[in-house]
Amino acid sequence: MSIAIIGASGRSGAALCRALAARGQGYVPVVRREDTWRALGLPGTPRRADLADAAALKAALAGAGRIVSCAHARWAPAILAAAAEGARLVLMGSTRRFSRWPDAHGDGVRAGEAAFLAGRHPGVMLHPTMIYGAQGENNVQRLAALMRRLPVAPLPGGGRALVQPIHQEDVTASLLAALDRDWAAPETLVVAGPEPMPYRDFLAAVARAAGLRVPPVLPVPAAPLRLLARLTPFLPVLPTIGPDEIRRLTEDKAFDITPMRERLGVTPRPLAEGLAATFG
Repeated sequence: MSIAIIGASGRSGAALCRALAARGQGYVPVVRREDTWRALGLPGTPRRADLADAAALKAALAGAGRIVSCAHARWAPAILAAAAEGARLVLMGSTRRFSRWPDAHGDGVRAGEAAFLAGRHPGVMLHPTMIYGAQGENNVQRLAALMRRLPVAPLPGGGRALVQPIHQEDVTASLLAALDRDWAAPETLVVAGPEPMPYRDFLAAVARAAGLRVPPVLPVPAAPLRLLARLTPFLPVLPTIGPDEIRRLTEDKAFDITPMRERLGVTPRPLAEGLAATFG
Protein backbone atom coordinates (compact mmCIF):
# COMPACT_ATOMS: atom_id res chain seq x y z
CA MET A 1 0.00 0.00 0.00
CA SER A 2 1.32 3.44 -0.87
CA ILE A 3 2.37 5.71 1.99
CA ALA A 4 1.47 9.40 2.24
CA ILE A 5 3.49 11.52 4.69
CA ILE A 6 1.67 14.65 5.86
CA GLY A 7 4.07 17.29 7.13
CA ALA A 8 6.98 15.67 5.28
CA SER A 9 9.06 18.85 5.36
CA GLY A 10 8.92 19.18 9.14
CA ARG A 11 11.49 17.71 11.51
CA SER A 12 9.81 14.40 12.30
CA GLY A 13 8.34 14.14 8.80
CA ALA A 14 11.69 14.68 7.09
CA ALA A 15 13.40 12.22 9.45
CA LEU A 16 10.78 9.61 8.56
CA CYS A 17 11.21 10.24 4.83
CA ARG A 18 14.98 9.81 5.15
CA ALA A 19 14.46 6.50 6.94
CA LEU A 20 11.97 5.26 4.34
CA ALA A 21 14.31 6.27 1.51
CA ALA A 22 17.22 4.49 3.25
CA ARG A 23 15.31 1.23 3.23
CA GLY A 24 14.19 1.72 -0.36
CA GLN A 25 10.54 2.29 0.43
CA GLY A 26 8.52 4.75 -1.63
CA TYR A 27 6.31 7.46 -0.18
CA VAL A 28 4.34 10.51 -1.23
CA PRO A 29 5.26 13.71 0.66
CA VAL A 30 2.23 15.90 1.36
CA VAL A 31 3.38 19.45 2.07
CA ARG A 32 2.04 22.97 2.19
CA ARG A 33 5.03 24.48 0.37
CA GLU A 34 6.84 22.59 -2.35
CA ASP A 35 9.93 24.83 -2.19
CA THR A 36 10.49 23.92 1.47
CA TRP A 37 10.29 20.25 0.59
CA ARG A 38 12.63 20.49 -2.39
CA ALA A 39 15.21 22.35 -0.28
CA LEU A 40 15.62 19.18 1.80
CA GLY A 41 16.99 17.28 -1.21
CA LEU A 42 14.98 14.17 -0.40
CA PRO A 43 13.48 11.83 -3.02
CA GLY A 44 9.75 11.92 -3.63
CA THR A 45 7.41 14.01 -5.75
CA PRO A 46 5.41 16.23 -3.41
CA ARG A 47 1.69 16.80 -3.42
CA ARG A 48 0.70 20.22 -2.16
CA ALA A 49 -2.18 20.57 0.27
CA ASP A 50 -3.19 22.92 3.04
CA LEU A 51 -4.82 20.89 5.80
CA ALA A 52 -7.58 23.47 5.98
CA ASP A 53 -8.46 22.80 2.33
CA ALA A 54 -10.59 19.64 2.41
CA ALA A 55 -10.66 19.13 -1.36
CA ALA A 56 -6.89 19.57 -1.78
CA LEU A 57 -6.15 17.24 1.14
CA LYS A 58 -8.45 14.55 -0.23
CA ALA A 59 -6.75 14.79 -3.62
CA ALA A 60 -3.29 14.62 -2.03
CA LEU A 61 -4.20 11.47 -0.08
CA ALA A 62 -5.86 9.73 -3.02
CA GLY A 63 -4.61 6.15 -3.38
CA ALA A 64 -2.78 6.11 -0.04
CA GLY A 65 -3.38 2.90 1.89
CA ARG A 66 -1.24 4.13 4.79
CA ILE A 67 -1.10 7.72 5.98
CA VAL A 68 1.36 9.19 8.45
CA SER A 69 0.71 12.66 9.82
CA CYS A 70 3.48 14.58 11.55
CA ALA A 71 1.25 17.66 11.68
CA HIS A 72 -0.39 18.80 14.91
CA ALA A 73 -2.97 16.32 16.17
CA ARG A 74 -5.71 18.96 16.00
CA TRP A 75 -5.85 18.20 12.26
CA ALA A 76 -6.98 14.61 12.89
CA PRO A 77 -10.65 15.31 11.94
CA ALA A 78 -9.58 16.77 8.58
CA ILE A 79 -7.31 13.80 7.88
CA LEU A 80 -10.03 11.31 8.86
CA ALA A 81 -12.44 13.00 6.47
CA ALA A 82 -9.93 12.99 3.60
CA ALA A 83 -8.51 9.48 4.02
CA ALA A 84 -9.77 6.70 1.78
CA GLU A 85 -11.96 4.00 3.27
CA GLY A 86 -9.81 1.35 4.94
CA ALA A 87 -6.63 3.44 5.02
CA ARG A 88 -4.45 2.86 8.09
CA LEU A 89 -3.36 5.96 9.97
CA VAL A 90 -0.29 6.75 12.06
CA LEU A 91 -0.71 10.15 13.69
CA MET A 92 1.63 12.19 15.86
CA GLY A 93 0.16 13.48 19.09
CA SER A 94 2.01 14.69 22.17
CA THR A 95 2.20 13.88 25.86
CA ARG A 96 1.03 17.45 26.34
CA ARG A 97 -2.42 15.84 26.22
CA PHE A 98 -1.73 14.61 29.78
CA SER A 99 -0.80 18.04 31.17
CA ARG A 100 -2.94 19.41 33.95
CA TRP A 101 -2.31 22.91 32.60
CA PRO A 102 -4.81 23.75 29.85
CA ASP A 103 -3.44 25.42 26.72
CA ALA A 104 -4.25 25.50 23.02
CA HIS A 105 -1.59 22.90 22.15
CA GLY A 106 -2.74 20.30 24.68
CA ASP A 107 -6.41 20.99 24.03
CA GLY A 108 -5.82 20.45 20.30
CA VAL A 109 -4.10 17.12 20.94
CA ARG A 110 -6.93 15.92 23.18
CA ALA A 111 -9.54 16.93 20.60
CA GLY A 112 -7.62 15.23 17.80
CA GLU A 113 -7.20 12.07 19.85
CA ALA A 114 -10.92 11.95 20.64
CA ALA A 115 -11.82 12.31 16.96
CA PHE A 116 -9.33 9.62 15.95
CA LEU A 117 -10.51 7.10 18.55
CA ALA A 118 -14.11 7.69 17.54
CA GLY A 119 -13.31 7.31 13.84
CA ARG A 120 -13.51 4.34 11.50
CA HIS A 121 -9.84 4.16 10.49
CA PRO A 122 -7.50 1.65 12.16
CA GLY A 123 -4.11 2.84 13.28
CA VAL A 124 -2.35 4.55 16.14
CA MET A 125 -1.70 8.01 17.50
CA LEU A 126 1.78 8.18 19.02
CA HIS A 127 2.22 10.58 21.92
CA PRO A 128 5.94 11.46 22.17
CA THR A 129 7.51 13.24 25.09
CA MET A 130 9.96 16.08 24.41
CA ILE A 131 11.88 15.21 21.24
CA TYR A 132 15.57 16.06 20.92
CA GLY A 133 18.25 15.25 18.37
CA ALA A 134 16.34 16.14 15.19
CA GLN A 135 17.99 18.23 12.50
CA GLY A 136 17.09 21.82 13.34
CA GLU A 137 15.42 21.09 16.68
CA ASN A 138 16.06 23.63 19.39
CA ASN A 139 15.14 21.92 22.64
CA VAL A 140 18.54 20.90 24.02
CA GLN A 141 20.44 23.45 21.92
CA ARG A 142 18.38 26.28 23.36
CA LEU A 143 18.94 24.94 26.86
CA ALA A 144 22.69 24.79 26.25
CA ALA A 145 22.64 28.36 24.92
CA LEU A 146 20.89 29.47 28.09
CA MET A 147 23.46 27.76 30.33
CA ARG A 148 26.29 29.47 28.45
CA ARG A 149 24.91 32.84 29.51
CA LEU A 150 23.62 32.29 33.04
CA PRO A 151 25.85 31.70 36.11
CA VAL A 152 23.12 29.62 37.78
CA ALA A 153 20.12 27.60 36.62
CA PRO A 154 16.97 29.12 38.15
CA LEU A 155 14.42 26.30 38.24
CA PRO A 156 10.97 26.10 39.83
CA GLY A 157 11.01 23.66 42.71
CA GLY A 158 14.73 23.21 42.25
CA GLY A 159 14.18 21.19 39.06
CA ARG A 160 12.83 18.11 40.83
CA ALA A 161 9.93 17.50 38.42
CA LEU A 162 10.48 14.48 36.17
CA VAL A 163 11.12 14.51 32.41
CA GLN A 164 11.63 11.64 29.95
CA PRO A 165 12.94 13.05 26.64
CA ILE A 166 13.17 10.85 23.54
CA HIS A 167 15.69 11.02 20.70
CA GLN A 168 14.36 11.76 17.21
CA GLU A 169 15.75 8.50 15.83
CA ASP A 170 13.69 6.57 18.39
CA VAL A 171 10.61 8.52 17.35
CA THR A 172 11.38 7.66 13.73
CA ALA A 173 11.84 3.99 14.63
CA SER A 174 8.47 4.08 16.39
CA LEU A 175 6.80 5.61 13.32
CA LEU A 176 8.33 2.93 11.08
CA ALA A 177 7.21 0.15 13.42
CA ALA A 178 3.71 1.64 13.59
CA LEU A 179 3.59 1.76 9.79
CA ASP A 180 4.52 -1.90 9.56
CA ARG A 181 1.96 -3.04 12.13
CA ASP A 182 -1.51 -4.18 11.10
CA TRP A 183 -3.70 -2.21 13.52
CA ALA A 184 -7.21 -3.57 13.95
CA ALA A 185 -8.69 -0.39 15.46
CA PRO A 186 -7.64 3.15 16.42
CA GLU A 187 -5.33 3.15 19.44
CA THR A 188 -2.93 5.48 21.27
CA LEU A 189 0.58 4.82 22.51
CA VAL A 190 3.14 6.89 24.42
CA VAL A 191 6.72 6.94 23.09
CA ALA A 192 9.33 8.24 25.52
CA GLY A 193 12.92 7.91 26.63
CA PRO A 194 14.11 4.90 28.66
CA GLU A 195 13.45 6.34 32.11
CA PRO A 196 12.25 9.52 33.83
CA MET A 197 14.73 11.77 35.60
CA PRO A 198 14.57 15.05 37.51
CA TYR A 199 14.84 18.06 35.24
CA ARG A 200 17.96 19.22 37.10
CA ASP A 201 19.69 15.95 36.10
CA PHE A 202 18.55 16.39 32.50
CA LEU A 203 19.99 19.91 32.53
CA ALA A 204 23.31 18.62 33.91
CA ALA A 205 23.46 15.93 31.21
CA VAL A 206 22.89 18.55 28.49
CA ALA A 207 25.63 20.75 29.96
CA ARG A 208 28.15 17.90 29.99
CA ALA A 209 27.29 16.84 26.44
CA ALA A 210 27.68 20.43 25.24
CA GLY A 211 31.06 20.78 26.92
CA LEU A 212 29.81 23.26 29.50
CA ARG A 213 30.18 23.42 33.24
CA VAL A 214 27.16 22.17 35.11
CA PRO A 215 25.59 25.29 36.65
CA PRO A 216 24.38 25.24 40.24
CA VAL A 217 20.60 25.03 40.51
CA LEU A 218 18.84 27.96 42.15
CA PRO A 219 15.35 27.01 43.37
CA VAL A 220 12.94 29.81 42.45
CA PRO A 221 9.13 29.94 42.72
CA ALA A 222 7.43 29.46 39.38
CA ALA A 223 5.41 32.70 39.48
CA PRO A 224 8.35 35.16 39.29
CA LEU A 225 10.08 32.97 36.70
CA ARG A 226 6.98 33.13 34.50
CA LEU A 227 7.06 36.92 34.74
CA LEU A 228 10.75 37.00 33.82
CA ALA A 229 10.11 34.67 30.88
CA ARG A 230 7.92 37.36 29.31
CA LEU A 231 11.02 39.57 29.05
CA THR A 232 13.20 37.07 27.15
CA PRO A 233 11.91 38.12 23.67
CA PHE A 234 13.40 41.55 24.37
CA LEU A 235 16.77 40.24 25.59
CA PRO A 236 18.88 39.26 22.56
CA VAL A 237 21.48 37.51 24.73
CA LEU A 238 18.92 34.95 25.90
CA PRO A 239 16.78 32.46 23.97
CA THR A 240 13.05 33.16 24.11
CA ILE A 241 11.22 31.24 26.84
CA GLY A 242 7.44 31.18 27.16
CA PRO A 243 5.68 31.48 30.53
CA ASP A 244 3.84 28.21 29.82
CA GLU A 245 7.20 26.45 29.49
CA ILE A 246 8.03 27.49 33.04
CA ARG A 247 4.69 26.26 34.31
CA ARG A 248 5.18 22.87 32.68
CA LEU A 249 8.48 22.50 34.55
CA THR A 250 6.45 22.09 37.73
CA GLU A 251 4.69 18.84 36.70
CA ASP A 252 6.08 15.35 36.30
CA LYS A 253 6.28 13.94 32.77
CA ALA A 254 7.01 10.26 33.45
CA PHE A 255 5.54 7.38 31.47
CA ASP A 256 5.57 3.59 31.31
CA ILE A 257 7.18 2.57 28.01
CA THR A 258 6.44 -1.14 28.32
CA PRO A 259 3.73 -0.86 25.60
CA MET A 260 6.22 0.94 23.34
CA ARG A 261 8.75 -1.86 23.75
CA GLU A 262 6.25 -4.69 23.43
CA ARG A 263 3.98 -3.38 20.66
CA LEU A 264 6.49 -1.47 18.55
CA GLY A 265 9.65 -3.39 19.40
CA VAL A 266 11.52 -0.13 20.05
CA THR A 267 13.90 0.27 22.99
CA PRO A 268 14.91 3.93 23.26
CA ARG A 269 18.55 4.88 23.67
CA PRO A 270 19.93 6.22 26.96
CA LEU A 271 19.96 10.01 27.26
CA ALA A 272 23.76 10.25 27.45
CA GLU A 273 24.07 8.36 24.17
CA GLY A 274 21.48 10.50 22.44
CA LEU A 275 23.01 13.75 23.67
CA ALA A 276 26.49 12.67 22.59
CA ALA A 277 25.15 12.15 19.05
CA THR A 278 23.25 15.43 19.18
CA PHE A 279 26.23 17.58 20.14
CA GLY A 280 28.67 15.48 18.13
